[in-house]
Amino acid sequence: GKNSRYLRGDATIPADLARVLAEAPGRVAIYFALPPAVTILACTALATLDLPKGLLLALEKPFGTDLTTAKALNRRLQKMLPEQQLFRVDHFLGKSTVLNLLGLRFANRIFEPLFSAPNIERVEITFDENLALEGRAGYYDRAGALVDMIQSHLLLVLALVAMEPPASVDSEDLRGGMAQVLRATRPWKRNGTSSRRARYGAGTIDGKRLPAYVDEKGVEPAAGTETLAEVTLAIDNWRWAGVPFVLRSGKALGEARQEILVVFREVPHLPTGLRGIAGPSCLRISLKPATLDLDLVINGEGDPFTLDRTVLHTDLGAGELSAYGEVLSSLLESDPTLSVRGDVAEECWRIVSPILAAWRKDAVALETYAAGSDGPNSWGRS
Repeated sequence: GKNSRYLRGDATIPADLARVLAEAPGRVAIYFALPPAVTILACTALATLDLPKGLLLALEKPFGTDLTTAKALNRRLQKMLPEQQLFRVDHFLGKSTVLNLLGLRFANRIFEPLFSAPNIERVEITFDENLALEGRAGYYDRAGALVDMIQSHLLLVLALVAMEPPASVDSEDLRGGMAQVLRATRPWKRNGTSSRRARYGAGTIDGKRLPAYVDEKGVEPAAGTETLAEVTLAIDNWRWAGVPFVLRSGKALGEARQEILVVFREVPHLPTGLRGIAGPSCLRISLKPATLDLDLVINGEGDPFTLDRTVLHTDLGAGELSAYGEVLSSLLESDPTLSVRGDVAEECWRIVSPILAAWRKDAVALETYAAGSDGPNSWGRS
């Protein structure tokens, strides 16, 4: 608009940054949408300047490239500004998503007592896309599905699903609870081999023929980048000990799914004489579209001794703003609730570090699947 100005410069040069800050009236927010290595250089340059009072820094993921760089970036930022003025942006966690999960768990007496190891067999958190690379090789081929989605987005969803009841939805209560449960989280097998990885071959999605990932423009085949990742994690605390959390994300799959699946344990004893039901009940929380489905077992029509399964369905509240709209709104209101706290960002890297190490040693095979399929045939589906 007429009130906007476009300035060109190098974000890693202190003089250029000083020129931009001098041109910005009022309270200033700097939004970083840069590769991690450039972000570190830009923050180093900023640290040499006399920063304006109340400056806000917003940094998009990935926050660092591993645990070491994430810690180094955090130390750099914490010397510059207080945590309340640092926004580590994760647009996947919209306010409606966060509040829907908190409301479901903590405003319903029926659910909260059930969210614990005696009642739950496993939890699956899935983000499957039917989109392929879409010209993003420059970033994606260096990241892969594990770093792009699981290390950031899905671990934060896990934290909301598994956290202890917070006293309030104040940013410190909420983010403190997320940090606490992530500190207890680790790979199911500590050596990182409780994981699977694959990349797509040629195939068809919605009638469109797709090349194999290794034939996409800009991809380095020898890098061994995965486009589908699945990890099984454990949470070492009283509530969740022994319950596997399975996080999965991939591209070029036949069906788009963004959901949390809570699989309940079967009843300890079904009265003799009742028949007809096999398999556990599930609570399925779809993030997009925002819906909730809960299995109930009831007496079927006809023979009253035969059980049947029915599903209770409801739509959940959708956000008023887009994902980036919510991020910008949080910035304008200086509300860090949706910001990833520094220690949480580090815990996410710590959790996946053994898995990345196992993959670098080829301790986990890199499998293939046809674009448009559900993944490798051997993996199976829920």
